[in-house]
Amino acid sequence: MNGRLSVTDAAAFDGRPGTAAVARDFASEFLARASVEHAMEVDDRATGAVLLVVSELITNAGKYAPGPFLLELELTAGTARVTVWDTDPVLPVPREADPERIGQHGLEIVRALSLGLEIDQRAGGKRISALIGLA
Repeated sequence: MNGRLSVTDAAAFDGRPGTAAVARDFASEFLARASVEHAMEVDDRATGAVLLVVSELITNAGKYAPGPFLLELELTAGTARVTVWDTDPVLPVPREADPERIGQHGLEIVRALSLGLEIDQRAGGKRISALIGLA
């Protein structure tokens, strides 16, 4: 960590209806705890970006991946990382913006809100990780 404070938390989900809302609540509580316990302030813009990224990634995991998935959150002094692990080994391909397309804009939104997006296969599925700037 090179002396930088890093706060992390994780939660597993089964993909039942309402999971995205529960995941957003988990992320919101995580950001609030980081503020209170570690004096790591996250402004409203960054909070909104983190919650939208959580929502999009969790929704996609529930829609496309069989089985459970894991949400990991990490907060440092300048960034938030949202990572979702799922059991589908097929890697999604971010699409170019197309205002005529109905649906399938999730990764497009995540990519627009992120400083970086990593998508890779892992044992038992895949990992999608978005890095969000807090400033």
